[in-house]
Amino acid sequence: MIKRILHRPYTSTCVTRLVLTTCLLCICVLTSIAQDFDLVIKKGHLIDPKNEINRVCDIAIKDGIIAKVDRDIPSQNAQKTIYATGLLVTPGLIDIHAHVFVGPRPGQFAGGFSSVSPDDFTLKSGVTTIVDAGTSGWRNFPEFKKNVIDRSTTRVLAFLNISGGGMLGGPFEQDLTDMDAKLTSMTINQFPDIIVGTKIGHYHGTDRAPFDRALEAGIISEVPLLLECHLPEIPLEELLSRMRPGDIFTHAFGQVNDRTSILDEKGNIKSFILKAREKGVHFDVGHGGGSFHFSQAIPAMKKGFTPDSFGTDLHRFSMNAGMKDMLNIMSKYLNMGMELKDIIDKATWNSAKALKRNDLGHLSEGTVADLAILKLEKGKYGFVDAGGYKIEGDQKLIAEMTLRAGRVVWDLNGLAAKKM
Repeated sequence: MIKRILHRPYTSTCVTRLVLTTCLLCICVLTSIAQDFDLVIKKGHLIDPKNEINRVCDIAIKDGIIAKVDRDIPSQNAQKTIYATGLLVTPGLIDIHAHVFVGPRPGQFAGGFSSVSPDDFTLKSGVTTIVDAGTSGWRNFPEFKKNVIDRSTTRVLAFLNISGGGMLGGPFEQDLTDMDAKLTSMTINQFPDIIVGTKIGHYHGTDRAPFDRALEAGIISEVPLLLECHLPEIPLEELLSRMRPGDIFTHAFGQVNDRTSILDEKGNIKSFILKAREKGVHFDVGHGGGSFHFSQAIPAMKKGFTPDSFGTDLHRFSMNAGMKDMLNIMSKYLNMGMELKDIIDKATWNSAKALKRNDLGHLSEGTVADLAILKLEKGKYGFVDAGGYKIEGDQKLIAEMTLRAGRVVWDLNGLAAKKM
């Protein structure tokens, strides 16, 4: 076609058509290039512990998936470019302990007003995945899924309480007849993409059956057990000795009245705590409103005993107290001397591994584009524990932007917005 055009006499019409055809071809090529990616995040300091990346790097996103990670991705290859110069770009944070089975029932966590709606608190703190810590059991998990999980932008996972009704409070959580390992395991197996483990806590009796049955359900379904500290009549040493590698102990750094602490009277880590860690038990912060104290965390930190994850124990009574949010907990450890890279690791990839969700917590090409863009602010700050004690620090992490499945869901200062 082109050859015939070149060999026949040129007319103004032919020239015009040739020019128009060439222009259209150029436009198509340029459009194709420009639409290679939906979004490129440029010049941010990427910390991705799984892939051992800790440097300035660009990330390209297409159809909610991380399409490319490279030192330089041309901005003209994307429909939209976000410049993250001077900011940290990390995998979306994972909060492994929260209570988000919110509902209208007063005075309850399970479908009640004591829990909170996840999207109201997660996205603004860089959290893209939150794990409900046994607020529901096998009886009411379908209600939790329908009313909260399926309606949330945040990815909501769950530990399933061995108590059939979850955290209904009072006698409901003491009823041994409602603690069924097989029914709990059946529910876990029915929703393997959502339920990540079993949970035992808030039992005040001496009977070992609640712990035994929660552990049995975990063994049957091959998922971890989450142990809360609220079993005052059963020694912690006994419980930890029976936990398996990969099981999780939350509220680990609390100085509370319903269990022994991890430190002895001289401030040393107790031997059975060290044995549990050596065995592979995962130690989570689980800050909450009353379960994180500097009197435990700081001496443990000095002994090299740091948390494996930064679970918040988010609920109505902790969010406005010393806990605040996950970034506040991470900032506490930053000012206590923990390395930033290690903090990001524990808040992302290490937490994902604890949940057996290796698809989360990293920024590998081909994975869902859950990201947090964080700012490390310098100044004078105060950080409060659950006992009302304060430490001062000069660094604080805040969330500038959060992306869930490639979509901007939190933008503090309008990084993705159009300028006037």
